[in-house]
Amino acid sequence: MKSTEVKAFGAKTNTADLEQLQIDRRETLADDVEIDILYCGVCHSDIHTVRNDWGGSQYPVVPGHEIIGRVISIGKNVSKFKEGQLVGVGCMVDSCQRCQSCKDGLEQYCENGMVGTYNGKDEHLGGHTFGGYSEKIVVDQKFVLNVPENLDTKGVAPLLCAGITTWSPLRNWNVKEGDKVGVIGLGGLGHMGIKFAHALGAKVVMITTSPGKSEDAKRLGADEVLISKDEEQMAEHAGSFDFLLNTVPVKHDINPYIGLLKRDATMVLVGAIEPLEFHGGALIMGRKSVAGSLIGGIKETQEMLDFCGEHDIVSDIEMIDMQNINEAYDRVTSNDVKYRFVIDMLSLKN
Repeated sequence: MKSTEVKAFGAKTNTADLEQLQIDRRETLADDVEIDILYCGVCHSDIHTVRNDWGGSQYPVVPGHEIIGRVISIGKNVSKFKEGQLVGVGCMVDSCQRCQSCKDGLEQYCENGMVGTYNGKDEHLGGHTFGGYSEKIVVDQKFVLNVPENLDTKGVAPLLCAGITTWSPLRNWNVKEGDKVGVIGLGGLGHMGIKFAHALGAKVVMITTSPGKSEDAKRLGADEVLISKDEEQMAEHAGSFDFLLNTVPVKHDINPYIGLLKRDATMVLVGAIEPLEFHGGALIMGRKSVAGSLIGGIKETQEMLDFCGEHDIVSDIEMIDMQNINEAYDRVTSNDVKYRFVIDMLSLKN
């Protein structure tokens, strides 16, 4: 298959800094969309993959799955997109399209394994997929998203991971106007959870260990802030939440939060993937649930983007040049960003 070399930024080993590389992109096939990448968000998953924290990383790693760009060309079978259109690509670039999950529009749970935007199996060129820290990308039209032109384009990029990761559970568990919703943890995911829950009409409580985050949480749309280290405050809110969105990205004690749930209510984990312990009795006595959620499928992601267009919702971001990515990684791991880095890809192309 024909391919074209393009500039990219990636890591050659798990201990190496990211540096400029040349990678191959396939020719535009009949069902493909070729995209000139304008912006790419920086996700904590990028860092975990570069550093092989989860195992299985294939090198060189070219991260990036929060991609915003404009269409350069389309294949002969493509009718939904046209040249010059503003589009996005999130965490997936392919799936089997045959299993029940794919048929249900839940490609993220593809029973044969969805293909990640990076570090996935490249069925076309062989080897593994390369992400959005690059000049352009070629993606099957089924995994390309329409981006509303009225939004701040830079701030849209993190919606394609941080946004959909928080939107999907809010929708799946039917969060609605008047519900009392707690968002645990104020970071890249948490700040989007607050914005979405607020826009859906819920009463939003930011739950944090840091009193210093109260002002920012209220600016983002929280009605109230609950300091989880304060036992008196926690007792006041016990048994009162319709839904909890837990965005904490590391191992932590979830038992105190279970006590906040109403009978039959659910806490959904979207951050921590380490083993967690909890007291079974806390669930049994209130028929409560602890669940998990990944990103959303393509249909749901498009619904999120359309909702954002209607409600003028984007991520709070800090712009960086591609050449500053290693410093940005250090700042992300130190929680020194409000709330998401976005790379101006023009800095790579010049």
